[in-house]
Amino acid sequence: MASDPRLDRRALLGALGAGASGALAGCALPGGGGDDGDGDELDIPAFSEFRGSGPLASGRPQPEGTRIEELPDLSGTLRIYLGGGEGGIYEDFTRTLEEIYPDFEAKIDRGGSSSLAQSVVSEVEADNPQADVFWSIDAGSLAHVAENDAAESLSADVVDPVPSSFRGPDDTWVGVAGRARSVPYNTNQLSAADVPTTVQEFPDTTALQGTMGWAPTYGAFKAFVTAMRLLRGADATRKWLVAMREADTTRYPNEAVVSNRVADGALAAGFANHYYAMRVKEARPDAPIDLAFTESDAGALVNVAGALRLAGSGNRDLAEAFVRHLLTAEAQEFFATVAYAYPMIPGVAPVGGLPTIDELQPPDVDLSALSDLEPTLEVMREAGVEG
Repeated sequence: MASDPRLDRRALLGALGAGASGALAGCALPGGGGDDGDGDELDIPAFSEFRGSGPLASGRPQPEGTRIEELPDLSGTLRIYLGGGEGGIYEDFTRTLEEIYPDFEAKIDRGGSSSLAQSVVSEVEADNPQADVFWSIDAGSLAHVAENDAAESLSADVVDPVPSSFRGPDDTWVGVAGRARSVPYNTNQLSAADVPTTVQEFPDTTALQGTMGWAPTYGAFKAFVTAMRLLRGADATRKWLVAMREADTTRYPNEAVVSNRVADGALAAGFANHYYAMRVKEARPDAPIDLAFTESDAGALVNVAGALRLAGSGNRDLAEAFVRHLLTAEAQEFFATVAYAYPMIPGVAPVGGLPTIDELQPPDVDLSALSDLEPTLEVMREAGVEG
């Protein structure tokens, strides 16, 4: 019997495998052909050194895209505000760039994306920016900075490798790594056919009543609810939240816990960003967990981590050169195989049998609009699902 192509697309291949481990800071293997400006060749790590370890990273096609050795050298001191929980992985890559370029130094301040976005806006308004680049894990924070005239447009040669749907208005910011909303499910309890193709069906799906988990306080969940509000309106979103609450959906502090509870069998399914299931499999290769994706609705949202250049930083060239390095084949391979993020350039494949972004059929939502959180929080409060 022929397989169902819809299920083939929606179900993540079972062999997610063990994940990447370790980072690249400090490694400097000969490779490439860059020059540090003094006639000495740069030590660019071999491309394989940018790839995570484990089955997820093995057997991958050769990535395409601009290589580090093709770009101008980074030189000077760059001040970076780095926001969000993935900051450690992103900082590791930045430290590798410092190893490659002896004349480059990155001064990184880490914090929450929302709080750093507020700081950026205040500093630019006071004509005293304390950073050159804002690198955030979510488009909403980037959009907040851009909407308050605290970012300046990036050059075309910086942003052109990335689809326009993952760039800010007037190219004020650009995505560097993507994350997809997904439905992790326990393969001992459900099959892909049991998972609805739209989030609207979940409250009325008998097999999921009392077996689902979510993390309403989590930023990614709020972005998902914001997308639903933008697509379907506040009333429909409120009704969905109430219905899911009344279906005894269990509340957890974050989506890593949701995914682990699915793997434990305590939940049949949940709502989470795609990479949490990957991390479960890294630690527990035989865990009975797989991923399904809804279609063309808020449940299929693809959000991005991205970067922008601060208005008035006075360090335009270095800031843009740095962002361009985040979109090289090496950087995108690193983010894909170490952070399990979706690559932002077409020449690098996602890991572990994940469907491509085109196959995911994400909704037509302006990611910049995800910064409008207050109406979402009000809807969640009214539904008794406070974030």
